[in-house]
Amino acid sequence: MRNFLSFFIIFVMVSFFTPTTINAQYVKEKKTTRILFIFDASNSMNGIWDSGKKIDIARKILINLIDSLEKIENTQLALRVYGHQYGFPPFVCTDSKLEVPFAWNNAPKIREKLNSIVPKGTTPIAYSLEQSGNDFPKCSNCKNVIVLITDGLEECEGDPCAIAIMLQSKGITLKPYVIGIGLKMETKEAFECIGKFYDADHENDFEDVLKDVVKQALNQTSVQINLLDINNKPTETNVNLTFYNTATNNILFNSIHTLNKQGNPDTIFLEPQITYKIIVQTIPPVVLDNVQIQARKHNIISIPAAQGFLKIEQEKGTDYKDEKFIVRQAGQGLTLNAQTFGSTEKYLVGKYDIEVLCLPRLYFNNIEIQQSKTNTIKIPEPGIANFSMPSPGFGCLYVIRNGKQEWVCNLNQIIRTVLKLQPGDYLAIYRTGLATKMDMSISKTFKVFSGRSVIIDF
Repeated sequence: MRNFLSFFIIFVMVSFFTPTTINAQYVKEKKTTRILFIFDASNSMNGIWDSGKKIDIARKILINLIDSLEKIENTQLALRVYGHQYGFPPFVCTDSKLEVPFAWNNAPKIREKLNSIVPKGTTPIAYSLEQSGNDFPKCSNCKNVIVLITDGLEECEGDPCAIAIMLQSKGITLKPYVIGIGLKMETKEAFECIGKFYDADHENDFEDVLKDVVKQALNQTSVQINLLDINNKPTETNVNLTFYNTATNNILFNSIHTLNKQGNPDTIFLEPQITYKIIVQTIPPVVLDNVQIQARKHNIISIPAAQGFLKIEQEKGTDYKDEKFIVRQAGQGLTLNAQTFGSTEKYLVGKYDIEVLCLPRLYFNNIEIQQSKTNTIKIPEPGIANFSMPSPGFGCLYVIRNGKQEWVCNLNQIIRTVLKLQPGDYLAIYRTGLATKMDMSISKTFKVFSGRSVIIDF
């Protein structure tokens, strides 16, 4: 190989997020772990490293590892080899083949194939990584792992980092592990874009790191999400959690938070290789970014999410049914929710401004939401205003508040209409569409009482 003869291993954790497998990220069921080994059989593997040829050392370590893995339940193995079919020159940059597909109890076939390999050709790392995405049959509850073994850099002008990023951006791969032996500093830096890097200078170091990383791949990491109330107790629940991959901003899965039978937050299982962003879909939402979890430990993630309840209802009667009211955080213009009259909704503890979409609009500012309490706002029962015009025309309706007229709505191109109005003093102006002079406008004042009707006849 032209670039260098150092020997290293790249571990790429892969998970396929199809519509049928998204929830496999965190279900409690026992997953099948599928490990695809991509083995370098390029000509440079004939070089010497530590106690012998690199191909012999790599073959021995990999076979020993497979001997251990075949005894582990719910584990499947496969083998892809590159650089073994064609000698060089010339460089054959498609020299990569899935030699042993995934199957149960196929470790003997992998050992047989490894023992028969003779290094010949070049190093198409990017091509092999790209092709490996097709090596995993569909599975509804599988954890897929790629182990790439090589002794050098890409030789086919491919970009392994770009392939890794592309696969991650499509939700196919997770954050990889990189284990290198005796690499030059600039070479190590070249692989940092692929994933987490581990360095080993000697065979024993390499084998120890390899075993540790594989152990991380095989073990599930448990996580408990505590949604804290105002007293920092994990009592909040029944709200959706959206989990993102921070690196790609792709959604990994959604899950409604649950308390188990003991009243404790339920346990889920997450991949420790990912840095997560968690959005708690409270109103307003709570965002926790750059969440890292420790492998093979029970992780507890605490998120403040203290909530109370808000309800608006009519003092009496049933006139308001499908009307809405807008909820905003106090002093801010962003609409958080358009809630329906009579319904109860949860909001984060704090103060809110409310705009009731009745006629005329009602405004309530700095309404306080307290932990686990329901703040119920009652508004008066409306009255009924019956408008009658001799012909379609143009009009406008105002409410008189504190001596000032405030616009309520327009009364254009109507002959008859009925409006539900809040109790109060009103002014209506109307001009027939046939009139050609402004002084033909007619003004009428009237009063609306709760539960009563009034006729405004022009």
